[in-house]
Amino acid sequence: MILKPKPSLTDEEVKQGLKLVIGDGLAAEAMTTLTGGAFLVAMALLMGASNFQIGLLASLPTFTNLFQLASIWLVRKFNNRRAVAVICGLLARVPLVIVGILPFLVSPENFVSSLIGLLFIYYLFGSIAGPSWNSWVKDLVHEKSLGEYFSRRGSYTQTLNVVLSVLLALLVDYIKTNHPTAEADTYAIMFIVGGVFGIIGALILARVQEPQSFLKKENLFKQVLQPLRDPNFKRLLIFNSAWVFALNIATPFFTVFMLKTLNISLSYVIGLSIISQVFSILTIRAWGMYSDRYSNKTIIAIGAPLYIACLIAWCFVGIYTKQYMNIILLVSVHIVTGISTAGINLSLTNIGLKLAPKESAIVYLTCKNIITSIFSSIAPIIGGVLADFFTHRSLEIVATWKSDAFTKFFRLALLHEWSFLFLIAAFLAFIAVELLLQVTEVGEVHKDLVVKIMRSNLRNNLKDHFLIGNMITWPKHFWTLIKKRSTRKKLIHHHTHHSLE
Repeated sequence: MILKPKPSLTDEEVKQGLKLVIGDGLAAEAMTTLTGGAFLVAMALLMGASNFQIGLLASLPTFTNLFQLASIWLVRKFNNRRAVAVICGLLARVPLVIVGILPFLVSPENFVSSLIGLLFIYYLFGSIAGPSWNSWVKDLVHEKSLGEYFSRRGSYTQTLNVVLSVLLALLVDYIKTNHPTAEADTYAIMFIVGGVFGIIGALILARVQEPQSFLKKENLFKQVLQPLRDPNFKRLLIFNSAWVFALNIATPFFTVFMLKTLNISLSYVIGLSIISQVFSILTIRAWGMYSDRYSNKTIIAIGAPLYIACLIAWCFVGIYTKQYMNIILLVSVHIVTGISTAGINLSLTNIGLKLAPKESAIVYLTCKNIITSIFSSIAPIIGGVLADFFTHRSLEIVATWKSDAFTKFFRLALLHEWSFLFLIAAFLAFIAVELLLQVTEVGEVHKDLVVKIMRSNLRNNLKDHFLIGNMITWPKHFWTLIKKRSTRKKLIHHHTHHSLE
């Protein structure tokens, strides 16, 4: 396998490389679906993981970003981003296969600690590969097409995630119901298959050509501190760190809340996540188009308040005595979450790429990842501790209606171990959004104008292509029709009156 970069690439090599990057993304998405998310949490809970251990598992992907300094050192030493990304990618994915073998070798009591250790290795090498991959792909994608390309790639990977998640959830629930003793073995096989997909993805990535680049051989720590001397990029780091800290206090525990407190089956949990993914897929192309046309900062300013509203809505999940009401609320929350996170995540990635100078992209992006990882890795651990603290504490707000005929109680809010977390996260996220105002992005347009344009475009598209377009404008058509009839009657009456005269 020859992984040497080339002095320059032809248009055909770039085009082929971008297709292969999408192929790698699909393989990586299959790996992530099989070994992460709700399936990883369900497996850990089955093996007896505590809230603290769940938080620790959630912190690993970001905590290991601290080791991205190794990526800069390797790239600077060998001037080969392709080799660093591919080799570290392979080293990252082998431990997933070992995790799949673990249940057959160790007792359930020792499994969770072994799982945490192996996933640490997985995330460690993945973190080292990340900056090399980002810098490498940045040279392949034209800056003006970042939103369009990554939104297209994201729509493909999310579609795969939806299909695969449905099949896996149905399989796991079937086995859990009919063969409960085989549930742990099912998760083990999923990890083995996921690890194999990951290895295939790394081999696909190895076929992508790299244009030669050289990193200045300066002091490593001075290089990493360089972005901190860039006032605008530093403001981006402050916002990004505050945002990920706020979100990661709560988001890792959504699945735990649904599985343990609401007693919702895994297939329903996956179904809800799929609803979120579907709406993310439906909107990510539009977010990408608007981010390219206006600015990433504007898209974040629109999406963030929507996501904060979802965090607040989580506090009301479970307060209704009728389960269908809770399900309706959960569906609504996941729909808005999918729409908002599609734009936020895409824009957070792109604004970092956009504000990073081309010649120092790997340094800037590594600095961004390291600093934000500190906050996003601490947050779920703090969240786990807070969840344990609030376990035996609750706050209930009830309204009472009294009359001669009857007395009715309405539960307005019920805060418990999880909803306390969700409310704290919403408050911190609100503060983080205020920090976004300090960031400057070339070509940014005020969010109110973009919202107005988006509404106009949506209304026009619906009117042109869907029946709902007529539903939106039916009041206008109705009153126009009434006015026409009224005018017609007046004319007839006027004409009749004159005729009689």
